[in-house]
Amino acid sequence: MAMKGDLTEGPILRTLIMFSIPTLMSNALQSLSGTVNSIWVGRLIGEEALAATANANIIMFLVSSAAFGFGMAGTVKIGQRFGARNIDGARRAFGTAVGFCSILMVLIAVLGWFTAPGLLTLLETPVEAYELALVYLRLIFISMPFMMVSIILTMGLRGTGDARTPLIFMGVTVVLDAIFNPMLIAGIGPFPRLGIAGSALSTIIASFISFLAMIAYVYRRDLPLRLRGVELRYLKPAREELGFIVGKGLPMGAQMLLMSAAGIIVVGLVNREGLLMTAAYGAAMQLFTYIQMPAMAIGGAVSAMTAQFIGARKWDTLNHVTRAGVLVNFVLTGSVTALLLLFDRPALVLFLGPDSPAVPLARHIQFLASWNFILFGVTMVLTATMRAGGAVWVPLWILGIALYPVRLGFYYLGYDRLGSDAIWLSFPVAAFAALIMAWWAYRYSGWREKAIAETEAEAREQSQADGQPAGRYAPNM
Repeated sequence: MAMKGDLTEGPILRTLIMFSIPTLMSNALQSLSGTVNSIWVGRLIGEEALAATANANIIMFLVSSAAFGFGMAGTVKIGQRFGARNIDGARRAFGTAVGFCSILMVLIAVLGWFTAPGLLTLLETPVEAYELALVYLRLIFISMPFMMVSIILTMGLRGTGDARTPLIFMGVTVVLDAIFNPMLIAGIGPFPRLGIAGSALSTIIASFISFLAMIAYVYRRDLPLRLRGVELRYLKPAREELGFIVGKGLPMGAQMLLMSAAGIIVVGLVNREGLLMTAAYGAAMQLFTYIQMPAMAIGGAVSAMTAQFIGARKWDTLNHVTRAGVLVNFVLTGSVTALLLLFDRPALVLFLGPDSPAVPLARHIQFLASWNFILFGVTMVLTATMRAGGAVWVPLWILGIALYPVRLGFYYLGYDRLGSDAIWLSFPVAAFAALIMAWWAYRYSGWREKAIAETEAEAREQSQADGQPAGRYAPNM
């Protein structure tokens, strides 16, 4: 009998597309919110405030990467158990993820408040932006515990096959943030004039209201991850669940750190080419954000679907999910890439102005580098499938090799002949290398056999605890 949110039933391609689209729309809304906030900050306060938020956001991304990794690991376990129809087990995994990450983020918030000045100094934040960045960063640190719980709830809902609820409340967050931002920055109506603190406070208020509304929605609709009565004890991290979340989450978080560090290195290489090239790359990066969205959404959808198929022990169907993910990636990412290459000038002019000499440079960067995201998307699908089976170290090694020895090696070996083009061409070169490694690992690394062994062992343990034959677990509602 089909269960709501069960991604293992029905046509795979259609299910993947219908599950990917809300996730893609959520990502687009989140990016749009960041763009709108930057516009308000830049227009209402000035360039120093915009630089302050940029410096603070870099620190926040680095600090929260590990916690994101733990949330992703929890989502994998939730998806596996939901696919096995072990609803109680999915709630246990969710409770441990929430409890552990809440404790972790409270500690990070306290530590961040006191270390924020040193972090900004280490980042060499411009003197003009330092005080603004400090206020903004400390406020965001304070908000991190509930924001992280909200993110884990969002990721957990997707693990249970629900991408619609996160989309609804991401929309609520974006609308509220867009309304409160100018009011709190400039002191419009009854609100005080708070400057950059108003921008941070706007994000916090919008996120908090949306989070409370989502919690109420989860309980009102009796969605699978709600915890009631004795189930609230699941918020106390359990050893078995915590071992999986920490053991798998650390490598997942490390992947985000590797990507962030690689991005910082590329910015440093671009800065050597002069201010004009830096401006061109900054504009191109704005478009790159949107080009890579389909790949990120499809990768997340494939991971959730594969986790449920693994939990359901439908091993012969995993390749079908992966192939569907590759196909959808080619269509969506390829279409977005083609559109932005065809209309790159109007898009880039939005950031640089119609008469900027950086526009032709940005178009050249787009032409050489943007199509790498099609290859990147295929790699995302392959590694997402492996991660759903608990193979987290192989994707980390693939990413590390592609971004550092391959990308930087190509740059240093090719710079004398290619000049700045060595930077842009290093993107598709690294993406192609990652794709080859991911394909080999998917086919030959033995991740599937290990996932089968772990899943069968958990099924036996659960069946012994329930007094039932090993198989798809009955829901424990």
